[in-house]
Amino acid sequence: MAQAVIFPKLGQTMEEGAIVKWLVNEGDSVKKGDILFEIETDKANLEVETFFEGFLLKIYIREGITVPVDTVVGYIGEKGEKAPAEPPKIETPVAPPAPEPAKAAASKAAAPQQQPLAQPPVAAPVAAAAVTKTPAPVKLIISPRARAVAKEACIDPFPIKGSGPNGRIVEKDVRAYMQSSGFDTLRITPAAKRLATLNSINILSVRGSGDAGRIMTEDIERAIKRKPVTMSRMRQVIASRLVESKQTIPHFYVTVKADITDLVKYRTMLKEQEIGYSINDFILEAVVLSLEEFPVVNSTTNGVTVSWRGDVDLGMAVSVENGLLVPVIRAAQTLTMDELKAQTKALAIKSREGKLTPDEMVGSSFTVSNMGMLGVDQFSAIINPGEAGILGVASGRQVPAVVNGEIKIRTIMAMTFSADHRIVDGATAAEFINAIKEKLEDVELWKSLI
Repeated sequence: MAQAVIFPKLGQTMEEGAIVKWLVNEGDSVKKGDILFEIETDKANLEVETFFEGFLLKIYIREGITVPVDTVVGYIGEKGEKAPAEPPKIETPVAPPAPEPAKAAASKAAAPQQQPLAQPPVAAPVAAAAVTKTPAPVKLIISPRARAVAKEACIDPFPIKGSGPNGRIVEKDVRAYMQSSGFDTLRITPAAKRLATLNSINILSVRGSGDAGRIMTEDIERAIKRKPVTMSRMRQVIASRLVESKQTIPHFYVTVKADITDLVKYRTMLKEQEIGYSINDFILEAVVLSLEEFPVVNSTTNGVTVSWRGDVDLGMAVSVENGLLVPVIRAAQTLTMDELKAQTKALAIKSREGKLTPDEMVGSSFTVSNMGMLGVDQFSAIINPGEAGILGVASGRQVPAVVNGEIKIRTIMAMTFSADHRIVDGATAAEFINAIKEKLEDVELWKSLI
């Protein structure tokens, strides 16, 4: 009996996704554990395995189409077995009708007063918001002959005002537009013309770099690079969420500079003993310890109430090829330095290999964004909605510094705490980030933890 291949729900917050690439074709044989296709969620690209053996009888959902989770995308069965011509439709639950105003008011009056929640609400992940839909493009009304003339000339017909019925663009409109726009004076090489035609480039928008303004192949190639490219689903969601953050969260910023000279020396000594820690490992641990001291920074707000998150679910920003991921280290306050280092390394590898599950990227209570390896002196990060702040860590620089009245070369690292002013006040922000600074400068602390 044929088995349905379902578009999986890979996390609690996942509602839809798109198939990026099918790795098997209709008619191919498959075994349990084979990768059928790759999917793009709002956070990452993930591989989907099959639980069935047999042959891929049917593919319903092609690459690049976004569908809800639990959609039937194909069927696997015995060779020669028939699959349904159309996939079964997903049953959408019908929402109950809204109560009438009078009944709703009476029900509210009779209901007992609710107590505040003991547990904090789950913070919305950075990449969980819906992407605003692009408006439908304006339909071009043009005759087939006029369209052919415009295509042959490599011009965009949209700016042309039509003189036909209902504003229809006809051939004479295209030719009049070509004459008024100076088309007849353009000079273009045959190779550039072919390339423009293949890539639908409007040559009226191209500036020629050849003799007397002649349009060359390189000019068309530059125009191709200027064409709008649809952002990946991840990039669109990042944009949507960060705009939401800046519009709804009153950010303010506090910067300190930590002297990590002694910490760098201590790390070098550990490395010589084949005990490997990165500076980022120390930063993350210092943040965890400081969040335990300042619970208000490990809190969330809906604008009316503030709830302490309890565990330090620490997010760490990881740069990947097509965006930014924030895997979460759960209950980081319960981990030893070795355990924290191991989880940090494992999550970073999974991020770059595209192996993270959606549930590994939601629910962080505070985030660290470390750009120290990128040669930056200072930056201010944007807060992930649902958190009270984010720490931006810059590069350690060797600079002259005054130490006990003497000028010495020290390794100085700037850190900027972006805080939600609805929860965190200036004095608290200063105390929190200085607590992190003091820990990074206290080598005896690290000797006691390692």
